[in-house]
Amino acid sequence: MARILSVSYDKSLLSTREMLLRSRGHEVVSGFGFNEALKHCENSGNFDLFILGHSIPQLDKDALISAFRAKCNAPVVALTKVGERIASADFALEPDPEELLRLVQRLIGKRRAAAD
Repeated sequence: MARILSVSYDKSLLSTREMLLRSRGHEVVSGFGFNEALKHCENSGNFDLFILGHSIPQLDKDALISAFRAKCNAPVVALTKVGERIASADFALEPDPEELLRLVQRLIGKRRAAAD
């Protein structure tokens, strides 16, 4: 369905998110840590969506979002800690798998409709 770049500083959360998104038919490229995520932003082509895990410090989230936006014109979803705000993200939500899947489905649907 969609090509998604998912980034986290926690390997188990990254793996769980990848399995969850793949179970819904999405192609997922996972980036562990800042450098790996930056490499994927710069070298892996176009993505339909960028998801940043809540384990990433805010300054790193902002830097990764800037790098991603330089290469792709796709929505950015930042998973946040309670009370955290990420102004540079298109969408921010606390980590809830069902809510994330609903948002991904809605965003991918909008992108597909706009492309037609």
